[in-house]
Amino acid sequence: MAKKISRILVPLDGSKNSLRGLDLAVYLARQCGATVTGLFVIPFYLPISGPRVWGPYRKETLRQMGKFMYDAKVRCARQGIEFADKIVEGDVTADDIAKFASKKRFDIIVMSSRGLGPVRGLLLGSVAYSVLHRSAIPVLVAK
Repeated sequence: MAKKISRILVPLDGSKNSLRGLDLAVYLARQCGATVTGLFVIPFYLPISGPRVWGPYRKETLRQMGKFMYDAKVRCARQGIEFADKIVEGDVTADDIAKFASKKRFDIIVMSSRGLGPVRGLLLGSVAYSVLHRSAIPVLVAK
């Protein structure tokens, strides 16, 4: 018997591409009566310029993602879907996404095929590819 989908995790990185994953998650949530949680992983590594840059970089990243998450919440609310946001620090984004999903007992991860990652032009982005292979729960990738 198939498990009912009631909790959907959507990794978001602030890009237009990541909104494809959110839109697919909203569609799925409407069909299943599920809730959606947006997850952003702040890279733990420091920029090359050193620790002095980390404070302003982190603050600006949090500000931008706070706005992006708010916009995502409004986007979901317009469709009648409950949205929660979560911002965490991490080392390897794909590992952090897979671990978070498993630990918090999400039913499925829905994500876009490409976001802001450094690898362009590939069929599947490096983070999406890694999450597919590391996740213990189903992953649905929006093209």
